[in-house]
Order: sequence, then structure tokens, then C-alpha cells
Amino acid sequence: MRDRLVPKQMFFTKGTGRHRNNLQSFEEALRDAGIAGFNLVRVSSIYPPRCKIVSRTKGLAYLTQGEIVFCVLAECRTNEPNRLAGAGIGLALPADASMHGYISEHHGFGMTQRVCSDYVEDMAASMLATTQGIDLDPDTAYNERKDIYRAQGLVVKTKAVVQTVEGDKRGLWTTALAAAVFIP
Repeated sequence: MRDRLVPKQMFFTKGTGRHRNNLQSFEEALRDAGIAGFNLVRVSSIYPPRCKIVSRTKGLAYLTQGEIVFCVLAECRTNEPNRLAGAGIGLALPADASMHGYISEHHGFGMTQRVCSDYVEDMAASMLATTQGIDLDPDTAYNERKDIYRAQGLVVKTKAVVQTVEGDKRGLWTTALAAAVFIP
């Protein structure tokens, strides 16, 4: 039997960076998030069954500098002074731990931390709901949909990790970053 790449643990992290060069601003955000020393591979949105969420400190202790690390990553960069940039990761866990959950990512401009947080949680929960055959009206408010999820015993927990940042007043590149990092 082959060894499968199914993560056993995951942690969330976020960071910001500023620099005169775009790429170095991103690097600074990775450093602030504690994940600059890894070869990051972006993956899609599935939270593995029975995967344990650990703290950033504990998660980083399992990883080795230079290691190939899988993650769901959201990033937003701007060099426009005062422009609000945001990156967020949302998570929706099913009531049945033997089933997979969903991770969503969003990056964009003009959303406050609270609005982005609600948005990524809603996306993750909506994706999970559709796997359970729950038909949702996209115009229904998120709080109403949360009640529908809970009433049907679908979503046991949602979570969001969001980083927002205003563009540097001097025009430096500014990056907001959020990530869900997997540990095998």
C-alpha cells in the first residue's frame, strides 16, 4: 500500500509585508506569517477528514526549512496609498468528522476584516452545504443560511483567518496574506 499525502494536521497563519519591490513585499508577508522558509505548493479547498487544527507555533515545529509544504493561500498586493487590501481563509467543518470539510480563500480590495471574515466563512459553508444536497438562495443573508446549516445538522464549526492592510502612504508595495498550512 502506498503512503498517501493526506494531512493529519493544519494550522492557520497570516501576515503583512511592505517593500519598494512587489515580490519582496510578498516575501515580507511570508516572513511575518512564519512560512517564508518553505517551498509552498498551493492546493485547493478540501479539509481532510479527522485533520486536527493546531496552533501556528506547534505547526511550525513539525516543519523543516526548505520542506515542500502544501497550503491554501490568499494574498493581495497593492502599491496604491491607503487602498485597503485583504486576504482571507475560511473553514467549514461538517458535523460528521469522517467527512471532508471545505477551505475557501479570497483576496481583494475594499473589504474590512469583519466583512472579509464573514465572506470566506460563508463561501466555505456554502460549498460544504452543496455537497449535502442543500439548495441555497445566494441572496439569503449569511446569518440566515447559518441557521439553515445548523438546523440540518450540517456545519459544526466555521472559522476565518483574515489579514487586511492599507496601502503604504509612500506608495511602497503592501501585501496582505492568509494561509491554511497542511502538515502530513
